[in-house]
Amino acid sequence: MEFSIKNGSPEKQRNDCVIVGIFETRKLSAAAAAIDRASVGYISNILRRGDMEGKLGSSLLLHNVPGTLCDRVLLVGLGKEKDFREREYRKAALAAVKALDGHGANDAASFIAELPVKKRDISWKIEQMVEVTMDAIYRFAHPRCKKEEERRGVYKLVINVPQRNDLKKGDMALKKGLAIAAGVRLAKNLGNLPGNICTPSYLAEQAQELAQSYGLQIEVLEREDMQKLGMGSLLGVARGSRQPPKFIVLQYRKGKAGKKPVALVGKGITFDAGGISLKPSAEMDEMKYDMCGAASVLGTLKAVAEMDLPLNIVVIIPTCENLPDGDATKPGDIVTSMSGQTIEVLNTDAEGRLILCDALTYVERFEPESVVDIATLTGACVIALGQHASGLFGNSDSLVKELANAGDEAFDRAWPMPLWDDYQEQLKSNFADMANIGGRPAGSITAACFLSRFAKKFDWAHLDIAGTAWKSGKDKGATGRPVALLTHFLMGRCD
Repeated sequence: MEFSIKNGSPEKQRNDCVIVGIFETRKLSAAAAAIDRASVGYISNILRRGDMEGKLGSSLLLHNVPGTLCDRVLLVGLGKEKDFREREYRKAALAAVKALDGHGANDAASFIAELPVKKRDISWKIEQMVEVTMDAIYRFAHPRCKKEEERRGVYKLVINVPQRNDLKKGDMALKKGLAIAAGVRLAKNLGNLPGNICTPSYLAEQAQELAQSYGLQIEVLEREDMQKLGMGSLLGVARGSRQPPKFIVLQYRKGKAGKKPVALVGKGITFDAGGISLKPSAEMDEMKYDMCGAASVLGTLKAVAEMDLPLNIVVIIPTCENLPDGDATKPGDIVTSMSGQTIEVLNTDAEGRLILCDALTYVERFEPESVVDIATLTGACVIALGQHASGLFGNSDSLVKELANAGDEAFDRAWPMPLWDDYQEQLKSNFADMANIGGRPAGSITAACFLSRFAKKFDWAHLDIAGTAWKSGKDKGATGRPVALLTHFLMGRCD
């Protein structure tokens, strides 16, 4: 998809299609009104006949509208004008792309970004339109999985801005939106790959390619390296798999020399059968998405590198499979983490925290300014927040607030959850320093409490993306979240 930013009148555009909005009930947006005047009431007459009411997400494609230079005019429903906010704006942008998918219009000019959205400027609207559009046209394809689908629809999109002095801001927002969209695409592609292709070794190869493309430092620790470091918790999870575990460390150094880095830690369980605590077979195929935390930090790093942000960043990915085997860790086994703390493994399906805790100890050597871990950690978070918001925990109120604000700005939202010491009681063990689960009550919170025990030496936050990293059902697929949230968080950290 090619994008460009322009300023012009809708009736004078020579594109295959011009996109304008209609509010309920049949109220013309400013761009639609301009076309209506040029066509001597052509659009008003159509609306009066009842062909369109302006319901949010609806659309009507018109051909050969009098007084215009374009081949088509697409009317997009905006809903009620008083309710037109971020969600409605994104839905309208999505509806426009979907309405033209499969049609002959290859070159379109959209006037949707000119619509006023409360508390949002033109930069936000352009960035969101780019991200929504790229999300809408995404098709998963991999040489070993599926052939690339031939797609008919818009390949060039002109985003119109209301003022000529908006052009420079628009170009900057376009660059930002394209960078985030590229990161989201990488995260989606990795997440959608099956477990027999996207193994820990494959993730390490993709990290190597990313490092080579953008001049990053990379180190991949092997099993023997992890043994020397005492990563008994991570290696305990990997014991049930024939695939060797990997511990990926990427460094992006574009910030001031000596400036402490921001660290991102992504959970990379490339397939999670639950280990000896075997999961039910229904929908177990979706456990290929258990590495979406790892995919999201790689996607975020790509977005940051595309924008050449002046930051120092460390990305750490502990990655392995969690499978049942004669040598697999059993419920009741005790492992010793890199920190020296012992863990009674009461449930081998609570494995994400077992690989993350060693990663959180390892990251201490970088003396990070702050650490954010991202993980498809608990089904309990899905029950608590559904698929709309990621769970957000942390030991620093300011860091939690910073991430929540970044999520609001990116429209990739996270909801702060409690991390009180009261919940730590549930992790008590009679035989080790702690258990790896705290029972059914407050499962997402006790999982975060477990991780907090390994994050006492730095400001730390945890994003539980179990409900937001992928979709089930007919729209099954990785979402690429929370790449947008993390990228906005890092943009806010730029000097």
